[in-house]
Amino acid sequence: MMTYDELDRNLEDLTKNAAHHQLQTLHSILQHQASVGYLQPYLSACHAPVDAATFRSQVPLSSYDDYFHLINQLANGDIDHHQPLLSADPLLCFFYSSGTSTMKPKLIPYFDSALSRAASYNAHQGSAAIFRKLVPPRPEVNKILWFLYADDATTTRGGFKVMAASTYPLQGNKSRSNWSQTLPCISPREVVFGTNIEQQMYCHLLCALRSFDIIDGIRAAYAAGLIRAFSLLESKWEKLCDDLESGFPSLEIADAAMKESVVEFLGGPQVDLSRRIREICAESNWGGILSKLWPNVRYVKSVTTGSMKQYYSKLKYYAGDLMILGGDYFASECCLGINLDIQQPPESTRFVMLPTAAYFEFLPFDLNESSVVGEETVDFSGVKEGKMYEVAVTTYRGLYRYRLGDIVRVVGFHNSSPLVEFVMRAPKTGYEIITEKDLMSAMESFQHSMAAEVVEFASFSDFELSPKQLKVFIEFREGCDFLQEEKLQGSVEALQRCCSSLENGLGEIYKVQKDRGEIGPLLVSVVRSGSFDGILQMAIKNGAPAGQYKPPKIIRNREIVGFMEESAVLTINLDSFHG
Repeated sequence: MMTYDELDRNLEDLTKNAAHHQLQTLHSILQHQASVGYLQPYLSACHAPVDAATFRSQVPLSSYDDYFHLINQLANGDIDHHQPLLSADPLLCFFYSSGTSTMKPKLIPYFDSALSRAASYNAHQGSAAIFRKLVPPRPEVNKILWFLYADDATTTRGGFKVMAASTYPLQGNKSRSNWSQTLPCISPREVVFGTNIEQQMYCHLLCALRSFDIIDGIRAAYAAGLIRAFSLLESKWEKLCDDLESGFPSLEIADAAMKESVVEFLGGPQVDLSRRIREICAESNWGGILSKLWPNVRYVKSVTTGSMKQYYSKLKYYAGDLMILGGDYFASECCLGINLDIQQPPESTRFVMLPTAAYFEFLPFDLNESSVVGEETVDFSGVKEGKMYEVAVTTYRGLYRYRLGDIVRVVGFHNSSPLVEFVMRAPKTGYEIITEKDLMSAMESFQHSMAAEVVEFASFSDFELSPKQLKVFIEFREGCDFLQEEKLQGSVEALQRCCSSLENGLGEIYKVQKDRGEIGPLLVSVVRSGSFDGILQMAIKNGAPAGQYKPPKIIRNREIVGFMEESAVLTINLDSFHG
C-alpha cells in the first residue's frame, strides 16, 4: 500500500522529466504492439524503433468509429493469435463507456496488459494515498454508504464478459464469506449485485440507516447518483422508517436474494432506531441531513467536475459541513490524471497528467468556434498555459491516437507535467449549435431567475428541420408550486421571461447562427417529474451500466427525444413570445 510520502516522491520523479517519460511510454507501447493489425498499414514500412514524430505523422488520429468493426470481430470471438487486431495481449473482457447522449454505450476492449496494470496500479494507489492522508482510517467506524451497482455482466457472442469498468474489481468478489472483509461497503453483496437500481438504492439507504453509527463516508461514482439517492431518501423516509420498525424491507423489493440479505442484515425490528430517524426526517429540514442521520460520517465523495458540476450546490446542501471530496481523471480507456487536492470545489479542481499512464497528445481547441484547430497535435512540452485542447491517447490496451472527446484547459504545470481542468465533452460534429458548457452556463442563469428548483435538463439540436432548431427539456422538482393548475398562467409568463435569459446565455455560435436566421425559434419544454429517470431506465435497458450513468446534457438519440416530447406538460416557443 503506497504511503503519501511515497506518492509524493514517485510523482516528483515522474513529473520532473515528464516529456522523457512520455517518450518512454510510447516506445514501450509500440515495441510491445508492433505486430498488431491496426498499426501494420501505417508502420510496417518504418524502421524500428519508431519515434514519436514518425508515429504521429504516419498513424492518423482515430475515433471509436475507426475501431468499431475490429471491436465487433473481437466480441464475436474472431481472433487470430498470429495476427492480433489491436493488442498482442490476451483479451479479458469489455468495458462499457459511461456516455449516454446516444442510446448504446461503446465497448472498450480490456486486454491483459502487464504494462497497463502497473500504470493503473500506481495511479489508483496514489489516489488512495491522497485520500488516506485526508481521512485516516478508523477501526471502529469503517463502513461506507457506497452506492455500488455491480450490473449483471452480459456476454458477447464470442464468450467475453461486458461490464462497467467500476464493476470489474467486484466480479471476482462474489463470495459472501469474504465480502465484508474485502470491501467497506455497508450493504450485503446481494444488494450490490441486485437487478433494479431504484430498489438497490433503497436497500443501500436502509442498510446504512440500520448501522448508522459505523458509517464513515458516503460515496458514488458521480454526483448525479448521490443526488438521486438523497432525493429518494427525501421521498421515501417514512417507508424506510416503517421497514426498520418492522425489520422487513418493503414489499416492492422484488429481488428475492436482495430482500433476504436485507432481512438478515436488519436483524429484526428496530423500533428505537426507527423512532430516532422519524424524528429527524419529520422536521423536513434536509440541509445538513447527512450528519444528522449518520453522526460519525466524515466525508462525501464523488466526481463533481464536468457535467456533474450542476449537482454540486445541492450536494453541499445535503452535506452541510461535511467534506465533499472530488475524484480523479480516470476513464474507461485509461487513467489520465490524479487530483492532488480532492477538497477543491469543481471550478477549482485540477489534475496532474500522469506521464506513464498513456501517451498523450493535445489538439488545440477554439471555444469560440466550438471545434479543434486543424489536425496537428502537441505533446506535453508543446501545451500552453491558458489554452484548451482535446485529449488524444495511445494506450497500453490497443487504442492509438484515440480522441477521447474530452476538452481540457491547461492551467499550469506540476514540475513539467501539465496541470489541467476538465472543461466539457467535445462537440460530436462541427455543426452542433451549442456545447455542453454553453447549456450548463445558460441553465445556471436560468435557475437563478426561477423560483422553482430545476432537477434536470438536456437539449437536442434538430437538424432535420429547416431552419434547424434547438429544443431544451427541463424537469422541475416534484410538487413545486410552479406547475399547479391555478398558478399555471402566471408560471407560463414567468417561464417565458426566464427563457429569454436562457437563450441569451447559449453561447456565441448559437447567437451568430440565430442572427443569420440559420436557427429557428428556441423551444423549451417542461417535462413531467421523473422523466429523466425514464431516460436512465432506457439507458440501462440498452446496456448502459447503472453505476456509471451520467444524465445526458446533449441528446443525440431520437428515441430519447420522442420520449421527452411525450413527457412534456408545457412547451414554450420563444419567438412566439417575442412576437
